Amino acid sequence: MNVIDIKNLSFGYFSEHDVLKNVNMQVKEGDFLCIVGENGSGKSTLIKCILGLNKVTKGEINVNGRIGYLPQMTEVQNNFPATIEEIVLSGTLPDNIKRIFYTKEDKQKAKETMEKLQLYEMRKKCFYELSGGQKQRVLIARSLCATDKIILLDEPVNGLDPKIVIEIYELLQKLNREHGITIVMVSHDVERAVQYATRVIEIKNGQVTKDIAASEYGTGGASK
Repeated sequence: MNVIDIKNLSFGYFSEHDVLKNVNMQVKEGDFLCIVGENGSGKSTLIKCILGLNKVTKGEINVNGRIGYLPQMTEVQNNFPATIEEIVLSGTLPDNIKRIFYTKEDKQKAKETMEKLQLYEMRKKCFYELSGGQKQRVLIARSLCATDKIILLDEPVNGLDPKIVIEIYELLQKLNREHGITIVMVSHDVERAVQYATRVIEIKNGQVTKDIAASEYGTGGASK
């Protein structure tokens, strides 16, 4: 089953030329999909279109289920004055509902997610006190509280040291294989990312140039 289905998508900012050009792609349930490409190729723009942050004027995007999203880390996020528990809990709030309290179910889901990602014992620690790898683990937990189906990650290992990068990839692989979470990840770290992903989509100049099994990427395998 396709959880994301994109047909004939084109998108440009204001009067600029199209950043995305006639993109067709599907994300299947259970995929660990890595989207790769050079800076400015359209990867992050595509993610924002899927999330509805960019209003699509040409083509069609269908999403089956709520998406959890982990954006690129910013300085504001790095210094956010909240506890791990508060940040993870905030992921349970639907985008279209503004409320100032959490239900019993929200709190239980946050607890289970923190336990799954080995964060529960440190839940009262402030976010800004954490290491880079711990911060990403918290933000992944937050995205999981928004969904039990699909998470989108934009450059989740940027700026992390190599040992932490491997830990993050192994965590994502475990979520995909053992918990059935469909993962769509934008990454510049192609060589390492393809060791964990199941599929790779390559974008050049706003167009999909490859859609291939990760095991065949870089071996000269033909595009689908």
